[in-house]
Amino acid sequence: MQQKIIILDFGSQTTQLIGRRVRELNTFCEILPYNKFPENDPSVIGVILSGSPYSVYDEKSFKLDFSRIRGKYPILGICYGAQLMAQTFGGSVEPEGTREYGRAKLSSFDKSNPLFKDFDDNSQVWMSHGDTITRLPETFRTIASTDTVANAAYQAEDEKLWGVQFHPEVFHSTQGTLLLRNFVVDICGGKQDWSPASFVETTVRELKEQLGDDKVILGLSGGVDSSVCAVLLNKAIGKNLTCIFVDHGMLRKNEFQNVLNDYKCLGLNVIGVDASDKFFKELEGVTEPEKKRKIIGAGFIDVFDAEAQKITDAKWLAQGTIYPDRIESLNITGKTIKSHHNVGGLPEKMNLKLCEPLQWLFKDEVRRVGTELGMPEHLIKRHPFPGPGLAVRILGDITREKVRILQDADDIFIRGLRDWNLYDDVWQAGVILLNVQSVGVMGDERTYERAVALRAVTSTDAMTADWAKLPYEFLAKVSNDIINNVKGVNRVCYDVSSKPPATIEWE
Repeated sequence: MQQKIIILDFGSQTTQLIGRRVRELNTFCEILPYNKFPENDPSVIGVILSGSPYSVYDEKSFKLDFSRIRGKYPILGICYGAQLMAQTFGGSVEPEGTREYGRAKLSSFDKSNPLFKDFDDNSQVWMSHGDTITRLPETFRTIASTDTVANAAYQAEDEKLWGVQFHPEVFHSTQGTLLLRNFVVDICGGKQDWSPASFVETTVRELKEQLGDDKVILGLSGGVDSSVCAVLLNKAIGKNLTCIFVDHGMLRKNEFQNVLNDYKCLGLNVIGVDASDKFFKELEGVTEPEKKRKIIGAGFIDVFDAEAQKITDAKWLAQGTIYPDRIESLNITGKTIKSHHNVGGLPEKMNLKLCEPLQWLFKDEVRRVGTELGMPEHLIKRHPFPGPGLAVRILGDITREKVRILQDADDIFIRGLRDWNLYDDVWQAGVILLNVQSVGVMGDERTYERAVALRAVTSTDAMTADWAKLPYEFLAKVSNDIINNVKGVNRVCYDVSSKPPATIEWE
C-alpha cells in the first residue's frame, strides 16, 4: 500500500510548496481542503496543517475538528496551523502590532527533539505572520525560539504533535527540507518509495484494470502534460487509444505539423484536425480575455466531439490534467482563480467517463515520468503553452494577420533561446502582441507599427515565477532580428514583472 501524507489547506499561497517539498522526499502527499480529511484511509501516515491568509481569531477563519486526527497521526502545524492548534487546545494567539515578514535565526532550539535532528546553530528560517503565540497550552512546551518570537516551535508533551510559526517549505528557510524530512521520514515513518518508476508501474497496472478492453479518446495539445498522458496510456492499452489534435489556428509557427510528426514517431494513433477557420470566425471582434478562453474552450469541445462521434465504441475520455490545474482552478473558498482548458469535467452530450492518470502530479514530476517512459528530450522539456494558444498573447481582437505577426516574432525568440542555450534555463517564454502602435524609423521612412513584449520567467511549478535575467546581448540580438524580419513590428520590450503580483500570461 502506498503511504500518504495529508496536507490540509487553510488557504495559504505556499500550500503547494509544502506538497512539492514532501514529494521531493519521494513520499506521496495529497492536498485537501481543511474540512475534507479522508475517512478510514489506512495509507495516511501523517498530517500537515498549512498556513492561511486569516488570523485564528477572525470570525471567517477556518476551523478544524481535531478529534479526527489528534492522537491518531503525527501532526505538524505550519504558521496558521501551529497557531490554530495552540488556540484550540487552550493557548493564546495575539496580534503582534507589526507583521513579521522575512528571514530570522533560530537563536535557540532543542537539539534532542526529533523535529530538529541535525539542525545547525542559528539556522535561518522564513517568517510571514502578523500574529504570534503568546501562551502555549498546559501540555505544550517550547522547542525553538528566535530573538523576537519566543514560541517559534513547540511540541505537545508525550504526543507526536508539533507546531512551527515559520515556513519550512520556502527556499529561505535554509534547513526547511531537513525539518520536513525529519517529520515525514523519521517521525511518520515514510519509506520514500514514491518515484517516477513506481508511478509508471503502478499507474499502468491501474489503467489496465480500470479500462480493460475499452476504447479511449485523448485530446492532445502538443504540450508536455497531454503528451506524457498519451504515452502512458499507450503503454497500458496500446491500439485502444485514439488521440485527437485540434489546430485552432493559434498554435506556434509550423507547430501543427511538427507535433503530428513527433506523435507518429512515438507510435501514437493520432487524428489531426485543422479547424482554424471556425475559430477565427467565432473570435472575430472579441477582446475580453476570459471570453476568448471560453470561446476556444467551447469550440475545442465542439470540434473534438465531432471527431469523437466517429469512434462509436469509445467509452472514456482521457485528459492530461495535472495537480496544479485542479488546485488553482478551484481554491478552498470555491472561487475560480483562472479557468483551465482541461479542468471542469465533460459536456454531458459526450457520454464518456473521465480518465486523468496525471491528476496527482506536479509539472516537474510529469517531466520525470516522461523521461522514465523514454520520451525524447525536446518533448519533455517543452515550455508550457496556454491551451488557447496565441489568442491570449494578442491583446485585443484576433485576426489572421496578428497571429502571423506573433508567430513570426515568437519563432525568432524561441529559436534564439535554443541557439544561445538558454531555453532549458527558462520555465516559460513567449511574445505578446500589444494593442498599441508606436512611431519608428526604418531607412528614411517614418513607421507607425506594432510593439511586442518578450516574456520569459523562471519557476518550478508556475504558482510563483520570477522574470528571467536574460543576457543583454541576447535581448539586443532578438530585438534586432524581430524588428528587421517581422513585418508590422517596430518596437520590442521586455517584461520584468514577477508572479505574483503579475501572472505569467498577460491574459
